[in-house]
Amino acid sequence: MPDPLFTAGRSACSAAHMDQTNEPNGAPAVGTAYPTVPHRPLAVPAGEAEERARAFHEVMARRRTVRDFSDRPLPEGVVEWAIRTAATAPSGAHVQPWRFVVLTDPERKRRLREAAETEEREFYGRRASAEWLEALAPLGTDWSKPFLETAPAVIVVFEVHKGPDTPRPYYTKESVGIAVGLLLATLHQAGLATLTHTPSPMRFLNEVCDRPPEERAAYVIPVGYPAEDARVPDLRRKPLEQVMVRL
Repeated sequence: MPDPLFTAGRSACSAAHMDQTNEPNGAPAVGTAYPTVPHRPLAVPAGEAEERARAFHEVMARRRTVRDFSDRPLPEGVVEWAIRTAATAPSGAHVQPWRFVVLTDPERKRRLREAAETEEREFYGRRASAEWLEALAPLGTDWSKPFLETAPAVIVVFEVHKGPDTPRPYYTKESVGIAVGLLLATLHQAGLATLTHTPSPMRFLNEVCDRPPEERAAYVIPVGYPAEDARVPDLRRKPLEQVMVRL
């Protein structure tokens, strides 16, 4: 039985049927009633809304992708709370098609690094286009991925597709992407650094993480404190007028 802390399965609810007859395509009958509960929204006074949004932005504006990690241990429970938060993300048909595998075992992380670097050597040496390598140049990336061993934890995020015990998901990539955004935001709020690593292809991660074939790796996220001498590229984010259109 998967640990519910790191997994989110489809919610089970028994429908109260007004009409037990299904439609010809197998869909529930028109008029079928399902349970509901009162919505309890977060009550924020109108005068505080902008200030809260601004304060959150100021914290998140300091988030940077980090490749130089300290081996300093993580505070107890932070990763678990971050995954709980990620699992609150909206998902297509509320299927919640995600699995978060947390690697902390040194041997497991060593295997992850070796397999990832094998794929990355092939990528940087043969598969990547000159245009893509030029775009990556300011970031200083290459095939070497020492952070996969140095970071005290690595979260491998899987998309969960239809399998013997899992339902068909909908809008899988969109759903998992939103969940990962919440994961990164929560970890940053807790003072931790992250990196979004996407080796390609990723099938080796099923073996490293002992996952079944219906689960497909989407993100590899090292988590930890930045090294004391960590440096990041001197980059600028686009201003609001370049990313927002008001109609």
